[in-house]
Amino acid sequence: MGKAGQALKKVLEEYSISQYSLSVAMDVERNNVHRWVNEKRDPTAETALEIVRALKKLKPEAAKAFVESYLGDEIKDL
Repeated sequence: MGKAGQALKKVLEEYSISQYSLSVAMDVERNNVHRWVNEKRDPTAETALEIVRALKKLKPEAAKAFVESYLGDEIKDL
């Protein structure tokens, strides 16, 4: 599966954000977050944007880390 799940798992662990907290901030079922984190399902592009918005509410630095981890080299030159 995709890079988004790996990036999300890393950020949630690094910034001590629970899957439940993210699901509440996004207003989605916790099972959805679990599936993304465990790479059972990839979030859509729109959902990835919603993840960033939710992380910004919880911990802005986590949102930045998610974007950097997920998009990596693609955003370095922007």
